[in-house]
Amino acid sequence: MAKTPRSKDSRLRLADHEDGPRMKSEDSDRRLHDLALLMRRVQLAHVRDGRRGIVVFEGWDAAGKGGAIKRITAELDPRHCKVWPIAKPTPEEQGRHYLYRFWQRLPERGSIAIFDRSWYGRVLVERVEGFATEREWSRAYAEINTFERMLIEDGVKVVKVFLHVSAAEQRRRFAERITDPYKRWKITAEDICNSTRRKDYVAAIEDMLAETTTEVAPWAVIAADDKHYARVEAAEVVSDALANGFDLSPPPIDPAVAKAAEEVMGMPVAKLLKRGGDGR
Repeated sequence: MAKTPRSKDSRLRLADHEDGPRMKSEDSDRRLHDLALLMRRVQLAHVRDGRRGIVVFEGWDAAGKGGAIKRITAELDPRHCKVWPIAKPTPEEQGRHYLYRFWQRLPERGSIAIFDRSWYGRVLVERVEGFATEREWSRAYAEINTFERMLIEDGVKVVKVFLHVSAAEQRRRFAERITDPYKRWKITAEDICNSTRRKDYVAAIEDMLAETTTEVAPWAVIAADDKHYARVEAAEVVSDALANGFDLSPPPIDPAVAKAAEEVMGMPVAKLLKRGGDGR
């Protein structure tokens, strides 16, 4: 399991996650397949019980957030799962409290919302790039903790993942995105310029981890220089957290459906149930 800081007095240092584990692609593919099927069961439990889940992904540019999300959602029904890629706020959103636009994207009953970047932008990019004043981003820690606790007390599960890559690996991935015509859309001039302020971002990230890791909503920090390992670790963190406390067994057939199938279509429901299926 990925490490998380225990308290503000034992701060997590990103340097401790510079050289993470490695994993072979074939082992990663096999494990991701199993985890995707587990996530399908997790989603079914959310739909069946009318529960809500939120997954927050933060991390460096080119850390692999999109790739991890893609693997986690591979087997999910999009009707009950929404991925929100978060960019800079619109003019309308800029005129409101920064949490306003996230309220609009909270999951409905029986669904899971995944945020590719999130409300933590207030204490990260907005802090470092000067889009928020020190007073604004300083008070945001308490606002965010209150926001998340309110969601959790309302029955929402909140999972927070931070993907960390070294400066050298980030630079290599930037070069890959520039040279690969099918990946160029993933990189902007802003990404490159922001990377020159890495020390400032490290300070902001470590403050964020210290200030917003709580008992009810801890951070999972994953060393992501190896994409295969990072994707598996992220999928394990998310699936374990969302599965916790749920009965993942499939629901029984609706008696009305069984009766209609037998009477209207002549289906031998009892025999079909014994035969079973793979859920696809």
